[in-house]
This record gives sequence, structure tokens and C-alpha cells, in this order.
Amino acid sequence: MKIIVGNWKMNGNLGEKESMLSALQSIKTNHKVILCVPFPLIYGDGFGTNIGAQDVSNHENGAFTGDVSAQMLVDAGVKYVIVGHSERRLYHNETNEIVREKATIAIKHGITPIICIGETMEEKNAGHTISVIKQMLMESIPDNGEYIIAYEPRWAIGSGLTPTNNEIVTAVKTIFDTLPQPMPILYGGSINQSNAHDIASIPYIDGLLIGGASLKSETFIPIINSVD
Repeated sequence: MKIIVGNWKMNGNLGEKESMLSALQSIKTNHKVILCVPFPLIYGDGFGTNIGAQDVSNHENGAFTGDVSAQMLVDAGVKYVIVGHSERRLYHNETNEIVREKATIAIKHGITPIICIGETMEEKNAGHTISVIKQMLMESIPDNGEYIIAYEPRWAIGSGLTPTNNEIVTAVKTIFDTLPQPMPILYGGSINQSNAHDIASIPYIDGLLIGGASLKSETFIPIINSVD
């Protein structure tokens, strides 16, 4: 069984969510499918699909306009939440410390965080991929509880570029060896139907984090079906 996570980012509407869930009901799969949608689309029956969030506040409650607390996500039925996505780190200046706080508060409320880490193109070209991965990992993970790690090279997201299989193996093995205890490891970054099977078959990879290709059933379902 693999973990297949769709990240809709700031896309979609209620009708598209219902259409996707209906389409997912029509397939038979042993994989765990998680659909992380924008906050307004979270509430409602997932019809067997795990509905996840794309972010959570690092505060329990209070005067934090626009933020959503872990307890609010629990009340909406959320079991998984993405934290530290590269776009949150880039556009909202989220540090490893903030990501760690978010992961910790999610676990406290019974939500499994999907913690994203990955290097930029500048860091890759400078030969710092491994050191960046190790530092981001150790500074972003909580002290206790279960979580999922998503390795998403920041230079590959939305670019159509993907690392070579050897580069992915090196990165995810580094994560596996650095983690204090075994946790699921996903790969994310320009996943599509043509590369999903090969990437999901790489050692140490327990699933995929999919962006744009998860928005439509005609692209998302073939990826799910292609993964062994």
C-alpha cells in the first residue's frame, strides 16, 4: 500500500470536490488516498477518501486573523495536514521552527502532519542538497508522535522538472537514515502519469505528493492506478 496525497493548493470549488470524490469511489485501490483541499472545501463527507488540510496554525487560538486552528480542523473531520510546503516557506516566510510548531500542535490534536522538506535550485547547484535536507528534517520534525515526511525538491515543483532516480534515491535514503525512527516518506514535485510508477517504485518511497495532476480525475486516477 502506498500513500497518495493530492494537494489542490488554492484551486477548486465544491462542485469539483464532489466530482472528484465521486470519481474516486468508482476505482478499487489498496492505496491510502488523501485529498488536501482549501479550507472552505474541507467540511463534508469524504465518501471513503481522507480529506486533509493544506496548513494549520501554530497557535491554539486567539487573535490570529485568517489562521485556522488544529481543533477547528478536528471538528471538520480532518486527519491529515500538510505543513511546511515550499510555497508556505517561500511566500509566508515559514521557518523550520514554525513548521515544527505546526507539526507538534497537529499531533497534539490527533492529526497526522505531512512535513515537507526540499532544496532550492541554488542549493542543489551548490552541492548542498544533502546538508539542506538533514538540517530541514531535524529542525522541522516534532519530538514525539507519528508524522509523514514529503521530500519535494523546491526546484521541481510546478516546473515540469524532476530529479533523476539516483538523485531521488540519495535524498530519500538520507531522510530514512536521518529520521530518529522510521516514518513514511513521500516524493513530490512534477508527478504525472508517465513518471508516477517509476518514482513510487524507488526504494524508501512510501507514496507520492501530487500537485496540479490531482485537480482532475482524468489525471489523478491514472496516477493512482499506475502505482503498485
